[in-house]
Amino acid sequence: MGSSLRQTLARGEALRVATQLQDWADEFIALRRDIHRHPELAYQEHRTAELVADRLRAWGYEVATGIAGTGVVGTLRRGDGPQRLGLRADMDALPITEATGLPYASLRPGVMHACGHDGHTAVLLAAARYLAEQGCFSGTLQLIFQPAEEMGAGAQRMIDEGLFERFPVDAVFGLHNWPCVAAGHIGCVNGPAMASVDQATITVRGRGGHGAMPHEAVDPVVATAHVITALQSVVSRNVDPLDMGVVTVGMLQGGIAPNVIPDSVELKLTTRAFRPEVRALLQQRVPALARAQAESFGATAEVVLRPGYPPVINHDAETDLARRVAEQTFGPGVVEAGFKPRTASEDFAYMLQARPGAYLFFGNGDGPPLHSPSYDFNDGVLVPAATYWVRLAETFLQEPEQ
Repeated sequence: MGSSLRQTLARGEALRVATQLQDWADEFIALRRDIHRHPELAYQEHRTAELVADRLRAWGYEVATGIAGTGVVGTLRRGDGPQRLGLRADMDALPITEATGLPYASLRPGVMHACGHDGHTAVLLAAARYLAEQGCFSGTLQLIFQPAEEMGAGAQRMIDEGLFERFPVDAVFGLHNWPCVAAGHIGCVNGPAMASVDQATITVRGRGGHGAMPHEAVDPVVATAHVITALQSVVSRNVDPLDMGVVTVGMLQGGIAPNVIPDSVELKLTTRAFRPEVRALLQQRVPALARAQAESFGATAEVVLRPGYPPVINHDAETDLARRVAEQTFGPGVVEAGFKPRTASEDFAYMLQARPGAYLFFGNGDGPPLHSPSYDFNDGVLVPAATYWVRLAETFLQEPEQ
């Protein structure tokens, strides 16, 4: 079969899927807004998990619940195809007070879906219904609804509790909406797609005293100022200029009065990198520099590292497939040319360490950024995103040619 004919047939299949999903759009927009109205934090996604499980059962999926506390997996087998595909959506909200003023705004003070996980869940559910009722595939579909992406490494916990042993997959894919990328456009990145993130708390200890007699004290404020300045040299002088690294000091706390030298000062920072080697370098250089700078002032630096998520590293074959399906579904102009990796972090990284796959970005259009109190998922991208999931599943789990 020629490539042009394949493309024509694929475009026709995509239109078939999108037409049906558009007929259901109001239902799934209402579902998304219901989830938005009732946000739940990490490992507290009981209502959302029950909603997901009930829908999947009604559509004929085998449903497993309670994985990593509130995780849900829906399994659908069709035909005798050997391939097994995993699609993942995250379900948790953030500890942020919503400021959208929308009629479906959060009913829970201090908690909101500020990252669009309500949309991710609704998108995968819409695709789940279509695949159950009309999907053309032969193989096994594993739909993974994950808790605690934001805080709690829910992906790792699901894996630790036997996710891929109980629900085997040959590849796993995830996607995230992305503000300020044209609505419905898709970003695909080979290799590192999102950064690692680690945290450090540095406590610089000196000897307090009167501000009028600094020579009788060991000033941790001055020492800390030099620590912060020295940390800026880690990326500029230790990281290869062709690589990426970020060191950001986000909190500084110490002292109670302008004329009192405190005993200690505390700062907190994050480091980010695309490559594991750079991540390891940052983890080594930050404590070394902090201790050396503090000691040069007669102070000490206690450093506590808190490793976070590793970098999201996409696998080439799966990323190429994801890009090809996007072009066949929407046309090459919808796939963002030269889409760059994002320096934010995602625990889907753990799934990509365990199995081949790719993490994709779906444009949410203009609007407030992720984690903003004013953010809202763009309901206009729900049908296109669900269409994409369906076509990716049907392509990966395709019937053998006759």
